Amino acid sequence: MQATFQQQGIPVTSTGNDRQAGKAIKRGLLNRCPSCGEGHLFRAFLKPVDACSVCGEEMKHHRADDLPPYIVITIVGHIALAGYMMTDLILPLTTWMHLAIWVPVTLMGALGLMQPVKGGVIGLQWALKMHGFGEEADKPADDLQLRDPAA
Repeated sequence: MQATFQQQGIPVTSTGNDRQAGKAIKRGLLNRCPSCGEGHLFRAFLKPVDACSVCGEEMKHHRADDLPPYIVITIVGHIALAGYMMTDLILPLTTWMHLAIWVPVTLMGALGLMQPVKGGVIGLQWALKMHGFGEEADKPADDLQLRDPAA
């Protein structure tokens, strides 16, 4: 299936092979290859495979870095804080009782979400052709020229 679009007066043809971000993120959240959806994305808890064992898509150039922990902190923080506030309104618990409940909930939630969220971020990077997942290599947005120190 082909679709033709006009972009600044130039016809652009799409063959339907575009990378869908939603599908790639969903596959990443399920710890599957964002390209084919069949191969495993991780070889260890947070170590992605170098390449998919099914389709051969290389995963070694991803740069998830700090985004997955920020997302996990936001999600788990909202859940733990809302849970704490709701139980504090309903039940008269001591501080130690709250700590006994919410510290394990927070730790289990963070550990349980970290791998799927990192997979989703890798899927997003693959869909947007970021960090080596596209046809060309990464380059800086601005290329600064070195000045001659003698000048």
